[in-house]
Amino acid sequence: MENFLLEEFLPYKLVRTAEHIANSFAELYETEFGITRPEWQIIANLGVQKNIIARELSELIRLDKVKISRTLAVLEEKKLIIKSPVEGDLRATQLSLSASGHELYQRLVPKALEWENHMLDGLTGTQYRDLCRILDILYKRTPNQK
Repeated sequence: MENFLLEEFLPYKLVRTAEHIANSFAELYETEFGITRPEWQIIANLGVQKNIIARELSELIRLDKVKISRTLAVLEEKKLIIKSPVEGDLRATQLSLSASGHELYQRLVPKALEWENHMLDGLTGTQYRDLCRILDILYKRTPNQK
């Protein structure tokens, strides 16, 4: 145990880095667009996925169902999403961006990409590709805990 260096422990280092990046990025969408992290995650996923069932969304963004439900209610109140019943499944709800939600997504994505480019500015193309490849490998090798 005396050789354990927390700051060199990969899970600790990854979480610390991810939180640092996520918090920095949050400043952009919170101050410029007035949305929270869960709202951003849902809007971003609906912008890519187009129509998705709430249960699938919960699995994608790894938020518990209560947090998803509350955030969806807020987004619906803000008129950024549309909820529709799923034919044949009374418990399921299909989600999509409203016109206002789509417009927000269209304004947000270029700002997000600009923010990302600024953050990655010090990496070479090879370093970026290696980083993404390694993160993908680690993600696939990590046991799925539920």
